[in-house]
Amino acid sequence: MSFHSTLFPLFLALVYVFHWVIRSFYSDKRLILSMNMLLFSFLFYSFFSLPFLFLFVWLGTSDFFLARAMASTLDKRIRQILLLVSIFQAIALLFYFKYATYALSFFGFTAQIPLPLGISFFLFQSLSYMIDVYRKEIPACKSWVEYLLFLSFFPQMVAGPIVPAHTFFPQWEKPLAFREIPMVFAVFLILLGFLKKLVFADQLAPIADAAFSNPLSLSPKFLWIGLLSYSGQIYCDFSGYTDIAQGTALLFGIRLPENFKMPYLASSYSEFWNRWHISLSQWLRQYLYFPLGGNRGGKWKTYRNLILVMAIGGIWHGANLTFLVWGLGHGFFLVAERLLFGNRQGSFFRWFFTQAGVLFLWIFFRSPNLETALWVAQGLFIKNGEIAAPYSWEIQFLKIFGCLVLGHLLGRFYFSENSVLEKKIEGMQSRGNQILLSFGFAFLLIFIVLFAGDSKSFIYFVF
Repeated sequence: MSFHSTLFPLFLALVYVFHWVIRSFYSDKRLILSMNMLLFSFLFYSFFSLPFLFLFVWLGTSDFFLARAMASTLDKRIRQILLLVSIFQAIALLFYFKYATYALSFFGFTAQIPLPLGISFFLFQSLSYMIDVYRKEIPACKSWVEYLLFLSFFPQMVAGPIVPAHTFFPQWEKPLAFREIPMVFAVFLILLGFLKKLVFADQLAPIADAAFSNPLSLSPKFLWIGLLSYSGQIYCDFSGYTDIAQGTALLFGIRLPENFKMPYLASSYSEFWNRWHISLSQWLRQYLYFPLGGNRGGKWKTYRNLILVMAIGGIWHGANLTFLVWGLGHGFFLVAERLLFGNRQGSFFRWFFTQAGVLFLWIFFRSPNLETALWVAQGLFIKNGEIAAPYSWEIQFLKIFGCLVLGHLLGRFYFSENSVLEKKIEGMQSRGNQILLSFGFAFLLIFIVLFAGDSKSFIYFVF
């Protein structure tokens, strides 16, 4: 079941009623609440694939008992072995489902192994928990049900954000009371997410698809519009999913971490990765970059670590060489900005340098293969073909791109983070503007229904 399926509103209403009825009668029975939410989360995922649900249950159960065993011993060698078993299991599953098809085709074999939705997010979240338990930064979870819920909480199970155990468990143990939940803000996030996904991302998708499907026939202007459309599409698609996930989780008293903070305002590559897919950036930093040495050991080791971690981040998205080039590109740009600018503050030139590089690398991220990526890159500056974008698409692109620019500017000056936006909405409520807010939400909902594009799957479902 996807957020934008027709069943989801009914599903969400059902979960919401069951959850709060149970909390009202069994507020001191956390196990009942956990079982209820876990069953609904399993039901949510079963609409995608019931067989893979059993795979996730097995993996979660395995890591649960490995962590319990790890916490029960002080023997460092045994703890290391248990952690290595978990890491090997995760890597083996990732390789089989995400990379085996590519590896087999490289040797001339034909195979198509289906990819379980959300497996990368699921495995990274479980790995972070195992590593934190090994480091003794958190205690091992004592409840099998709650651990499975931590991995499969339906708002963020399929496409993140990746939630650390130290963020989820304390909130589930002591969630916000009903009266403490900012319901208006939660509904706003959900509507904002649907606006980004259905109106912006799905309207830009056909333009981007056309540009990358046959770049040899298209004019430079068409390719530029297509590339810029994809940069808007992937942002609206992924951040829209995160907004819906955050708003949905908030309805149950859980605050998920922010995953996007207007990344196209970033004036450096390091700042971009503090604004884009933040949960993945933090995971890579915490569990790869720092263990490799981080920025300790001299500048050349720092540069090596940056490139290596970003390459792994690229491969995390899939086995295609285009993802590796995308990751390596970001790694080299992170090194280049340190060499060129050092610790100097951002400027318009640095913003342009950053965003031009980000835009260029989207070519590789979107292209099905390196050949297509190179044709698109060439066609931006040297005419490949004569076909121009339809006028209706140009107008559509300009309207949506204008909205994205306006949204980023508003965010820059008025609500740089969700917490700031939440306070502004609370301020409107306290001044007696409930009717105005209700009309605004109703208008937003009608706008989404009237101007939604043809429904597309969320981009990050394939990762």
